[in-house]
Parts: sequence; structure tokens; C-alpha cells
Amino acid sequence: MSDSEPAAKPQPQVSHRGRSAAPIATSNADGEKVPEFEPFGLMPRGPPPLQEFLDIWDVNMLRKPDEINKRQHTTHLYATDNLIVRRGQEFQLKVTFDRPYKPSDDQFAVEFVIGGSPQFSKGTYIPVSVASDRQSPWAGRVVESADNVVTVGITPAPDCIVGKWRTYVAVVTPYGIRRTRQDESRDVYILFNPWAAADSVFLDDGNEREECVLNEVGVIYHGAFDDVSERPWNFGQFDYGVLDACLFIMDKAAMPITNRGDPIKVARKASAMLNSRDDDGVLVGSWSGDYTYGVAPTSWTGSTEILLNYSSSKMPVCYAQCWVYAAVFNTFLRCLGIPARVVTNFFSSHDNDGNLKTDIILDENGRIDKQRTKDSIWNYHCWNECYMSRPDLPQGFGGWQAVDATPQETSDGMYRCGPASVQAIKHGQICFPFDAPFVFAEVNSDVVFYSRNPRDGTLEPVKVNSSHVGRMVVTKAPGQDTRRDITDQYKFPEGSPEERTVLEKVTLPEADVELNMPLIEVRVGDDFELKLEFNNKSGQARTGEMYVSGNVVYYTGVTSSEFLFKTPKVTLDPMKAEKKVIQVRSQDYMRKLVEQANLHFIATGKVKETGQIVTAMRVVTLHNPKLSVQVSGLAKVSEEMFVTVEFTNPFKFNLEDVYIRVEGPGVMPPKYKHYSLILAGSSLNWTESFTPRREGPTKLMASLDCAALRQVYGQTQLTVKP
Repeated sequence: MSDSEPAAKPQPQVSHRGRSAAPIATSNADGEKVPEFEPFGLMPRGPPPLQEFLDIWDVNMLRKPDEINKRQHTTHLYATDNLIVRRGQEFQLKVTFDRPYKPSDDQFAVEFVIGGSPQFSKGTYIPVSVASDRQSPWAGRVVESADNVVTVGITPAPDCIVGKWRTYVAVVTPYGIRRTRQDESRDVYILFNPWAAADSVFLDDGNEREECVLNEVGVIYHGAFDDVSERPWNFGQFDYGVLDACLFIMDKAAMPITNRGDPIKVARKASAMLNSRDDDGVLVGSWSGDYTYGVAPTSWTGSTEILLNYSSSKMPVCYAQCWVYAAVFNTFLRCLGIPARVVTNFFSSHDNDGNLKTDIILDENGRIDKQRTKDSIWNYHCWNECYMSRPDLPQGFGGWQAVDATPQETSDGMYRCGPASVQAIKHGQICFPFDAPFVFAEVNSDVVFYSRNPRDGTLEPVKVNSSHVGRMVVTKAPGQDTRRDITDQYKFPEGSPEERTVLEKVTLPEADVELNMPLIEVRVGDDFELKLEFNNKSGQARTGEMYVSGNVVYYTGVTSSEFLFKTPKVTLDPMKAEKKVIQVRSQDYMRKLVEQANLHFIATGKVKETGQIVTAMRVVTLHNPKLSVQVSGLAKVSEEMFVTVEFTNPFKFNLEDVYIRVEGPGVMPPKYKHYSLILAGSSLNWTESFTPRREGPTKLMASLDCAALRQVYGQTQLTVKP
């Protein structure tokens, strides 16, 4: 993978002429003018005599947050004046006529239109009649009729197109159809409905649904499986402009309007559109460390700024890495009503050749051959899961589906991945669409150490670690800020009969000398001790020469530079354990650090008496200082408050070109401040005002970012009163 993605080539525009009578509707923003009067056949001269027929005075969409529709459809959190409802569930509107409605004499319908060239047969033009003798794809009824006001109940089909629909009320007269003129305030957004049993995204578990659709504040996990770090994130799916930005993403992809009711197609299209590799999608990926022309991936605190930048500029936003892709994808899915969560896989294999093995080549003495070792294991990798039925797969493969927007490999010619059934991955059924083999390899590869014969170049497997890759898969637990281990949803327990059925493992005889490098927690800038623990399980003495290499690595497992190399000799008595300690000095690694501050130690060696290879690997995630985030003022809707972000530079060097960001869903839009210099040992204090726009519990989260120090975060909770 290149350090940053190349710009996408403009796609040639292909005409529909000769292939279809009209272009395929691919934009929710398009719309043809619907006539206010549509005559039946020839008309006499002059305006038609319509005085004695029903006339429409007003249409009330009942679109306010405290009115019936948004409360019943759980859409009251969206920051938009328009009505937002979920399909497969009734909503109401009130029509005021010029006189009382007479069901025996009067005929009227509520019409819904989406995209250009609307057609009844395509499901893009839906007339809903309240008369029982008239069939419609969507159900309609008169809920109440009082004086001149008729309350109409409308139930969109549970598989209808998701997007922004234009609404008209039409009255049938002997001369033609008279209808209301177009009014944007009557446009209605129709979303997927995980509360409706007939919708393909229906999720029965209430706690899971609350978390994966309605929660705006996420926790994204990173670091190492036994030293997990947390990164707060504002998904912001209800923020102003975010829903329109999500619809724009599908428009930019030229996704046919008629496909937008199918969550499988929507998730797959979005997995391609969230990266910019081949379609001018939302985010440009960069792993280079040079973010001069954009925002460093570690600096973002939420999705809102990214999505609004993209929809306003119509250009890809710089820059992202895997957790940014996953977080913004999560916002897209939740915003449209598809239950979604971000998952993190610790030790994630990038299996380029698809052989389910990560190959590490050793020379004849047991030392790593860096020239010939090409495979990499990401310290962690984030992707998404979305919840939906899979009528295209055998029964039992619905539910959670893995989707990944990080551009790693192409699928059907585009950089995208999924949706792949998690249940199918667990059972090794990887022939089903989409991209299950790639996800299967990310959690199931063996790490195989090969000894290379210097004379003929042949490779002989000498050690296998079958539990290193996919060590732990986690996501945020519903309703609380703790993590949940979901490894068992991707794979059977290591060594179980089911696991052996799913995987053909490479097996080698067990070595009688074990090596372990225990966990150590280290702060950035600290000296520390690296311990090597040997255990001789045999009845004879064992000796060996070890090679211990310490490398600064990117979180993708790619080495930046080696800062330590030691060759300790070890002598082990029969049935005894022995420790070796290696001193690691901060001055050796600090100047070579790259973002995310990962140190990777690998120890390899050969037992002299048996020729067996012993190996151990350890990722040390250096812990960064924290930001202090505090709020002051009365926590009430529309009352001014203040947030103060504080930071002290604990290092003996200056920090230059520093950006601080802060935001909070429902209370504070994204804001940032630039500091050209923070002197060694000095502190900064930034206070910014904000005005909460809605009540309830929420969080403010902040990040500090510069080239010398990344991933510095802080957050605080507050509850806003009405």
C-alpha cells in the first residue's frame, strides 16, 4: 500500500441513449417539477371550474421534535426541521381543506416522489389513497376528521427506498388532478427501521439497538490486546447536515435510487465510497506521517467535520487511517438507520497472497532475515459490523456483517470489503459474498517461522504460532463505556475440535524450551527493562544464542527503524526457568518514534543441542500524557457554557505546530486552535464557549496533535437540563 492514496481519475460520462428511454435516476437531489393541475384529456378554454371541489389550504407534516411523528419514530434527535420517519411504521400528517371532507364524494391522495423520472413501477412515485377500495404499496387511512382538518396515517412499505421524498396532496376532480405546489418544508426523510420486524435491518435486542443506532458517543479501541487503549469519538449522526451528507455520498457514487432500500447494496456501496481510492470518496488514506496538506488522522475527534467538509467541498478529505474510516462509516450507517458498531481486531493479518499464513524468514542461526520477510501483521485493525438479514445467503448467515472501508484490496474492481457474514466467517464458509476470505484471513492466519537454507534457498517451517493473529476482537459494550470481547463470534476457541474442522493448521513438534516476554506498561520518554523469561521443560541442559531486535513500527506492523539489537547467550539447567533483562533507554528510541508510539520487540534463536527455534514477540504501546477537559456554567439548553482544555508538556523538548480540537454531540460543534510552540515543561490553557442545543447526557472530547506527539486525548461528561 502506498503512503497516501493517489487521486482518482475522473470517470467518463456515458450516455443512456440507445440503452434506455430515460436515464437511470441516481440522485436524491434531483426532482422534476410536478404540475399543480394535471388535466384528464381535452379541456374547455379558460380555467377549469373547480370551485365546488375540495381545495387544499394547508398541509402540516407534524415535524416538530416534540410532536407525535419524531417521538414515535425515534428521530427527535436529528437536528433538522424536516420530518424524519422510519419505514414500515405509521406516521401522521394533517391536511386542512376549504370545507369538511366527505368520504363518499371526495377523493384525495398523498403522493410521495423521489429522484428524477419518478415511476410507480420503480417504486419512486407512491400515491397513497385513504379509500379502502384503492390499493397502494404504502398503507393509508383517515385517523381523524374534525371540521376541515383530516389527520392521515401513512405506513411506508418496510422495504421502500431510503432517502428524501417530496410530498404532495392531490385531489381528484372530474377535470383532472389538483395538487399542492412543491414545498421543501414538506419533504420527508424515510430511513431504515431496526424497530420494525418486517424491515431487513430489524434488531430485536433493545439494548443493542439503542447502542448501535442511537448512541452518538463511541469508544474506539487500539494499542495491544493485553494493553488496550481507548480513543473517544463523536459519531454525530444526528448533527445538522450529516443526514444530507450521507445521502450526498450515495448521489456522488451514482447509486441508482431504486437500490437504496437494500441495506446490503447500501453498505457495499458505502464501503467503497468512504475511501477515495477509485471514486473520489470521502477520505484520503495516509500512513506516511506527513500530513502537511490536511489533518493528521490522530487529530480528528469526530465524524461531523469530515462529512460536512466532504458534502460542501465535494472533494475527498485528508487524512484517514483505519479507525477514521471505521468511525465515519459507523456514522453513515447509524444515520440511515442501519445498526452498526466499530470493532477492533488485535494482531490483524494482511494476507496478500491468501495462503492464511504470515511468513517470517530466519537465517541458519535463527536471526530474522529482514530482506526476505515481507508479510506484515497490523498491531490492530478497525472495521465495522452492520446488522441485517441476508436473503442472498443460506439460512443462518444473517445478523452481524463485517464491512471495511479501509482501502486494502480490491473487490469486484474497487477498494471495498463486505458485507461478509460474521457467522459464515466463524464456520469457514467463505465462498459466499462478499469478501469473506479476506476477513477470515485477518483473524485466522498462522504465523510461520521458516529457516532458510543458504545453499539452495529452500525454506523449512521450524515454528508455528497459530494463536497470535486475531488474538482478540472487541467492540464497545451496549450502554456503557466498557469493552466487550466478541472474538468467539469470529472463531472457535483455540485448539477446539470445531476450530480444527474449520482450519487446516500447520503443525510441528513442540519445542522443549519456551520463551516469553511479559507485558510492560511504559510512558513515552521512560527508560524501561525488557524481560526475557526462558523455561527449560527437558531433563537436559540447554544453551542458545538469542537475537533480540527492537524496532519502532507503524501500527500496521511496518518497521520504521531498528533502535536496539542485542545477542544475549543463555544457559538453562534441566527443568529450570531463567530470566534475562535488557535495558532500553529512552534516548535510543525517542528520536526515532513515529506516530502511535509503538515499539516492537522480537526475540529469536536456536537451541544448540536440538536445533529447535525459540521465538517471542512483544508490542509495547507507549502511553501518552492526557488532556484535562473541564466545563463551567449552568448546563441548560440555550445557556452559554465554557469548556477549558489544559495540557502540560512533560518532555525535555518543545512541541511545535500543535493543534487542539474539541467537540460534543448536541452541545458543541467541532472547534480547533493552533499553537505554534509549547515549550518544554510549560502549560497551555484554552477556554471556548458553547451553547447546548438539546437536553440529556453527553460528552465533550478533545485531542492534541503534533508531529512529535500524537494520540493525546481527554473527555468529560455532562448532563444538560431542559
